[in-house]
Amino acid sequence: MTIVQLEYIVAVANQGSFSRAAEACGVTQPTLSMQIQKLEAELGITIFDRSKQPIKTTPLGEEILAQARANLQGMRRIKEIIAEQASEVKGQLRIGIIPTLAPYLLPLFVKDFLKQYPLVQLSIEELVSEQIIQKLQQDNLDVGILVTPLKDRTILEIPLFYETFVAYMSSNHPLIHHDFIALQDLNIDEMLLLSEGHCFREQVVNICPESRQREFPGQLRFESGSLETLKRIIENDFGYTLLPELAVLNLPAEKRKYLRELTYPKPVREVSLALHRGILKRNLIEALKAEILKHIPAQLKDGMRGKVVGWR
Repeated sequence: MTIVQLEYIVAVANQGSFSRAAEACGVTQPTLSMQIQKLEAELGITIFDRSKQPIKTTPLGEEILAQARANLQGMRRIKEIIAEQASEVKGQLRIGIIPTLAPYLLPLFVKDFLKQYPLVQLSIEELVSEQIIQKLQQDNLDVGILVTPLKDRTILEIPLFYETFVAYMSSNHPLIHHDFIALQDLNIDEMLLLSEGHCFREQVVNICPESRQREFPGQLRFESGSLETLKRIIENDFGYTLLPELAVLNLPAEKRKYLRELTYPKPVREVSLALHRGILKRNLIEALKAEILKHIPAQLKDGMRGKVVGWR
């Protein structure tokens, strides 16, 4: 059994294909397949069910795969211990970030982070929370930036900051004449929402009152994968939604007329770094955390400004 063979079976499990795994590992498919067959022969088991597409691990193969991931992680940790002693901040850092944070948080710190740490290569993917968790568990990401709590024992959460929710409302909506909007005045059936799979949608649904019958049902029910799309529709005099604080941080003056604060207690969401509990790249992750905290507005670091309302 060799480290290379373990790397190959992890690659096949991640890619779901021998050909894509070979490409990812930079070898030919016959070379990769031969090494995996040798490992299966040595162990006397079948790791992969090759009759299925994409390739699936057998039940026993799944256990072997979990141990292979742990062993490879341990090998990489040895190198990192040496790097930490030298206080080096270098290497590749693979980050997953949810879509309701990416366009607003990344511009605040990425440029300065790369300038501060020229030996670091950032690889950033915009993913929903479920994808980030899966990729952390598969060692395809080093760290996620998302909303917590996740309630996953395999994931370590490091809170960064808290952001409130605000209402974003068309100029012809009756509630626009209020300086503050109460949660009980909101109707989830009237709101423009993110599409299924986005954690921010679930947060909005959970903090709003239960759906209630309206005398005049709306003409449009719209869902989108982008907060920016929701904002554009509202600015064209249709409907309203809730937005996280960072999404309106740098709004131009002419668009602030669509903003309305919520009454207390304001709903708040916790934004955290998420890591697999077998932590690697500690120096890099600590540097990332410090750089984010250095660049976010001071009020976002104050977790006592509000209280989480209604979502789990």
